[in-house]
Amino acid sequence: MSEYAPLQVVVGSTFACFTRPEMKVERVSYDVMTPSAARGILEAIFWKPAFMWRIQTITPLQPIQHIQLRRSEVKKKAVSPSKKDWMEGREVSTIDVDAKEKSRPNTPSVRALRSTLALKDVAYLIEADVHLVGYGKNEHPAKYRDQFRRRVDRGACFKRPYMGCREFAAWFRPPTDQDTPVLGDRPLGRMLFDIAYDEINAETQHYEATPHFFHAALDDGVMHIPQALYQNTHPDA
Repeated sequence: MSEYAPLQVVVGSTFACFTRPEMKVERVSYDVMTPSAARGILEAIFWKPAFMWRIQTITPLQPIQHIQLRRSEVKKKAVSPSKKDWMEGREVSTIDVDAKEKSRPNTPSVRALRSTLALKDVAYLIEADVHLVGYGKNEHPAKYRDQFRRRVDRGACFKRPYMGCREFAAWFRPPTDQDTPVLGDRPLGRMLFDIAYDEINAETQHYEATPHFFHAALDDGVMHIPQALYQNTHPDA
């Protein structure tokens, strides 16, 4: 546990979708933002290789509201060319979502109209710590804490943060005295904490991804993140 008070920021959006991994086809959102989504938002605002974010609490500032959406998605993943492909001049196949409608009418469409059970009009108070890693262990955390506060005050970010899906762009601001919990005690069930990437698999040449879950709940409207979970996902940090 850090000896400093946690850093705070309020984030919100018109729509949000923190997809449950057990839903294979249709997207269904958790009722509350996940710790990994909160970490992604903070990293979009400010991040350096010298530290990692450790989320302490997430507090919903708006009642939980669901909305049903229909979204046009694609069935394939886009493949980015590697440096070796670029150097050797190899072409990488891209996704042409209009292939069936244009020159290849017999080609199956890669479009897919899928349903999404998302959240509407969300706002959260995130409290997090700056945990120094690598070369940052020889530095003082106050440097990065002050930089984060200044960026939040100015509304500066490396990239626009989003609420689960990139099309759900988020706004952020410093907290005020009016930012108080609106919900009481409530179980949230089994929630994704984060994904740990282990050693590279010799056969697939990909990192082994291990998801970690925890039993989430709101305590007086606040979701507390078990800090011991960070030792499982980032044991060397």
